[in-house]
Amino acid sequence: MSTRIKYMVIYRHREKYAISEMCRFFKVSRSGYYGYVGRMDIPAKDLHLAEQIRECQEHSHSTYGYRRVHIWLDRKGIHHNPKTVLRIMQKYSLLSVVRRKKYRNYSETLHRYPNLLNRNFHADRPNQKWVTDISYIKTGQGVLYLSVIRDLFDNSIVTYKTGTEQNINLVLSTIRAAKKKEKVTTEVQLHSDQGFQYTSQAYFCLTQSYNITPSMSRRGNPYDNAMAENFFSILKTECIYRAKIRTYEEARLLIGAYIYFYNNERIQLKTKLTPNEMRCQYVS
Repeated sequence: MSTRIKYMVIYRHREKYAISEMCRFFKVSRSGYYGYVGRMDIPAKDLHLAEQIRECQEHSHSTYGYRRVHIWLDRKGIHHNPKTVLRIMQKYSLLSVVRRKKYRNYSETLHRYPNLLNRNFHADRPNQKWVTDISYIKTGQGVLYLSVIRDLFDNSIVTYKTGTEQNINLVLSTIRAAKKKEKVTTEVQLHSDQGFQYTSQAYFCLTQSYNITPSMSRRGNPYDNAMAENFFSILKTECIYRAKIRTYEEARLLIGAYIYFYNNERIQLKTKLTPNEMRCQYVS
């Protein structure tokens, strides 16, 4: 807990507890506290808003950015300019702790590809259009990264790989496993976002050697790769969020069991078939 937050808590409870006792409890000096109070801008209003934001972040497990916090406050009848909310969140260390996907400077990347998929998520045959992406699974040991390839013909998960690092090798091993499993001989289109793994030289070389045609989402357009994101949403809603995952191994077992269920047993509303049934019908 930062010193500023400690001062804020002391100020909030100043009428209930002795200042000296609270300073001793939080291991801060009284002079530092009173100096903080003297520097406060509109103390009562400022601290009240900070407390409301703190409550919001406790409710959201510190996942809300200032825009969502602003909406949450509005629903509570607490109306402030969004920029004011952001300023208070920065001032009192109440910003979201969720790591956002970072977009790199594209002048520094090696390869970019046209958006060949162009949100046409229909495929006439298996192994014609694949989509790929990486998501993360929180465990008690840390974050486990999940890389998948999904076939748009039947929405099956062609293959997947997990790792404790979000690196190029995770993506390359996923492609190698998919190519080996499906023994694809004709050209397949593989769509991804503009993550650094997919713009790398290693990705370019592997796709070329496998006769895979890369396709890439436009910058900042998550809907271009919606079918990959859609699977992660299904997985987390129906499996991950229903369990308290303590270890990497528990996460791997859960993911493996769910993907088997998804491919072989989970009925899709649109086709009334499982992905495996749809694929078998095409082959037969």
